[in-house]
Amino acid sequence: MSLKKLLALDKLGTFFSIIKQNGGVVGSAVKLFRMEELKTGTLVGVDKYGNKYFENNYYFYGRNRWVEYADEVWLDYDGSQVPAEWFGWLHYKTDLPPFKDPHRPKYSWMIDHEENKSGTPEQYVPYSTTPTKIEAWVPPKPKAK
Repeated sequence: MSLKKLLALDKLGTFFSIIKQNGGVVGSAVKLFRMEELKTGTLVGVDKYGNKYFENNYYFYGRNRWVEYADEVWLDYDGSQVPAEWFGWLHYKTDLPPFKDPHRPKYSWMIDHEENKSGTPEQYVPYSTTPTKIEAWVPPKPKAK
């Protein structure tokens, strides 16, 4: 066993490499706050929404590809913001990123990707005219003396 491994200097080197790739101490703190983990990897591509896709085969299969969502969404990100072509790459349906895939269909009738807005004020929510079966309990008002 080498002295470097014995003193865990290889782990320290990996730590500093991760800090450097994620934008220094401040950038790493922001990314840790947003994504709850820091990783280092190779940038594979960026989609038109600003999401960045990374890969590092040092990590376990299933955890070695990931997306960093665009800064504009801050903490309001979810999986529906990933376009279908990148979804296939993230979930190992193909090993080719969308810009290298010659079999990716491109038809004039295909619409652009849109994220799912369910549960947000931007989504249409119908108003119900049916009275509720359960009503909230309202405590009685105290009597004045």
